[in-house]
Amino acid sequence: MIEINITKPLNTADGDINLVVDRSIEDGEFLTLFGKSGSGKTTLLRILAGLEVPESGYIKVDNEVWFDSKRGINIPPQRRNVGFVFQDYALFPNMSVEENLKFALKDKNEFKKVDDILKIMEIQNLKNMKPQHLSGGQKQRVAVARALMREPKILLLDEPLSALDNAMRHKLQDELLLIHQKFGITSILVSHDIGEIFKLSSRVIKISEGKITDDGAPSEVFANQNISGKFKIVGEVLSIKKSDILYIVELLSNNEIIKVTAVYDDIKELSSGDKILLSSKAFNPILSKI
Repeated sequence: MIEINITKPLNTADGDINLVVDRSIEDGEFLTLFGKSGSGKTTLLRILAGLEVPESGYIKVDNEVWFDSKRGINIPPQRRNVGFVFQDYALFPNMSVEENLKFALKDKNEFKKVDDILKIMEIQNLKNMKPQHLSGGQKQRVAVARALMREPKILLLDEPLSALDNAMRHKLQDELLLIHQKFGITSILVSHDIGEIFKLSSRVIKISEGKITDDGAPSEVFANQNISGKFKIVGEVLSIKKSDILYIVELLSNNEIIKVTAVYDDIKELSSGDKILLSSKAFNPILSKI
């Protein structure tokens, strides 16, 4: 378990604010931090990684104290069991993919681990290439692979998919979820993409001006709109849940969550991530896959 109780003053575009976080994160959770730019999300990741220091408070991971302002404890980043995937990937441009991974090894003699991670991430064919010759999706895979080299207990992801096109983003979302499950990692993601949050997260924390304003499952935090039967709405399927003999379909349209009821024949060919047209006939919703 991760226990966080910290405060840190921040200077943002909206003025001076205090980041205040008092939360626990269970082992194996996939948690997303959501909120406007400048609200403190990335700063919280950097604090967990040891790259920034809170003004006060403490951080404990599995009862090991990583930071305690009163006791003068601040474990350095290299001793924290954390993997960090930055928004710009932060790969060493003068190193090949293989060299980037070797650099991250705790034990520099464990070269076999490099081959294992290259295989898991399906990037063996890239090992001799340098970052400037990789696509955005390939760089993302390499950045995640490098983060996994230290066998982290916590994986920190700072909007790693934001610069990718939709098709690649959906593919790599699937890969992140598989990695999270395969390695049993506690994952903490910063994202502004509600569809991505629904697909990946078991829990989401909304932060506004440094304060936590909401905390819960994505459906609890975001889905506060009523069921809609409006004509001709294009949206993305977030989730499909059975409710007695009907199904509840949650859609994302223009950054709004819409819930509609459907029968099995309406949803049997639908899955999360599908683009659909929602229309109505005789007051009944019609879901048409695009």
